[in-house]
Amino acid sequence: MQAWNSQRYLFGAPIDVGFAFKRPYEGGHGNQSQHYAGTAFDVGQKMQVAQRNRLRNSVLSSGVWSYVEPASLTPTWVHMDKRRGTPACSQGGYPLIKQGSRGAYVCIAQDNLNTLGYKTGGLDGVFGTQTRNATISYQKSVGLIADGIIGCNTWRSLQESVVGTGKTSTTITS
Repeated sequence: MQAWNSQRYLFGAPIDVGFAFKRPYEGGHGNQSQHYAGTAFDVGQKMQVAQRNRLRNSVLSSGVWSYVEPASLTPTWVHMDKRRGTPACSQGGYPLIKQGSRGAYVCIAQDNLNTLGYKTGGLDGVFGTQTRNATISYQKSVGLIADGIIGCNTWRSLQESVVGTGKTSTTITS
């Protein structure tokens, strides 16, 4: 939110948000989209081309975003995101998380695990013993190394298993 509030201030005019956050089970984006982490925005869909270009230039020069989608990929909106941590996979994506990790990426993993029936004890963003045990159970069930660490292969598997599945009876909604 700090990056978003900074961007609104720097742009100096209202910015209509077309899309920001979705939970992985809702789908709608790639397997490791920053939208699922709540750190990405797609904006400017209702703007005229000149205003959208001014916004894109403001975003690019702001220095507050980790990634700004090129106009060639998003000609009718501006995508910006604030990624955190070094990606677990060499081609990008979410960072490695393990017991003791905290934050939005832990919440994504907990949401995935719970939706798939592996109980983490909640959606608190804290990678504790229950989340580690749920991770190990999941890893065993899909034939991954059961180390309780969510790195590249576990992220790929989790996201491929859950993205777009819809809410299940084990999804935590409150």
